[in-house]
Amino acid sequence: MRLLSAVYAGVTGVRSWLYEKGVLRSRHCDVPVIVVGNISVGGTGKTPLTIALVQRLQAEGFAPGVASRGYGREEPSQPRWVDRESNPAKVGDEPALIAHHTGARLRVDRDRAAAAKTLVKAGCNVVVCDDGLQHYRLARDIEIEVIDGRCRYGNALRLPAGPLREPVERAQRCDFRVVNLGGNGSPGSAGAGFGEWPMRLLAEQALPITGGRPRLLSSFAGQRVHAVAGIGDPERFFTMLRGFGIAVVPHAFSDHHHYGAADFEFGSRLPVLMTEKDAVKCADLARDEYFSVPVRAELPEAFWVALLDKLRATKGAA
Repeated sequence: MRLLSAVYAGVTGVRSWLYEKGVLRSRHCDVPVIVVGNISVGGTGKTPLTIALVQRLQAEGFAPGVASRGYGREEPSQPRWVDRESNPAKVGDEPALIAHHTGARLRVDRDRAAAAKTLVKAGCNVVVCDDGLQHYRLARDIEIEVIDGRCRYGNALRLPAGPLREPVERAQRCDFRVVNLGGNGSPGSAGAGFGEWPMRLLAEQALPITGGRPRLLSSFAGQRVHAVAGIGDPERFFTMLRGFGIAVVPHAFSDHHHYGAADFEFGSRLPVLMTEKDAVKCADLARDEYFSVPVRAELPEAFWVALLDKLRATKGAA
């Protein structure tokens, strides 16, 4: 494993060096570009942060657009526009979720630089790149690293011996480090350190996927439920539910899992609580007892002030 990690590190290191020296060229936009990403694999909370970022930019009078690769979608080589009515199978579960919450212009394309150019032509004056820290072909003005407060950098080794796509030192070049400390009191690290911004992912309600009145998550306290999570870190979702006193029967699936009816043959008819990212793909499979659990990212106001100050100081900011 360590030998493979060394090979991976060599290949990615050469690629990064070629971009740094200008041998490989990054493509610039006429508007500021904000990249949200991480140097490790697995779920860290990038999508909730991206949603919160786009919503805050909209509230501040910007017209943000989102560029995403759209992992797990059909026909990945085909660029597509994404809106609230888009089929997650065609555009990807995370882009569908971002579009649902923000209504922002959103473009999925394996070439995020091309997606950014298209968004600018469509009238966006800021481009937010979802999960694109290693996509150096797109030049960026602000980098936001998102890190799991519980796992952090793991054993600090590169893939496949460890969780890292790039060395820990790469994170030092990012403008902001956001530490996901969990949600609703779930355990994370002791707290974000100096130069780090804490983020909580807060959940309050369970929304019936087939329609109907929302329920407070606290109303499931003391009940057994089937909990479904096909995300980078399913255990984080299960832990959050247990924090409400819910008796969780966990069902973990791979990230970006494509669900079928057989996946829900649990052998007992209990309420089913799933992440919102999973729920967007399960509308045609849902029964009355299937619920989506949305989360929202909460960060200190000082983080937004610092981010907006840096954005407004960026050349080309509206």
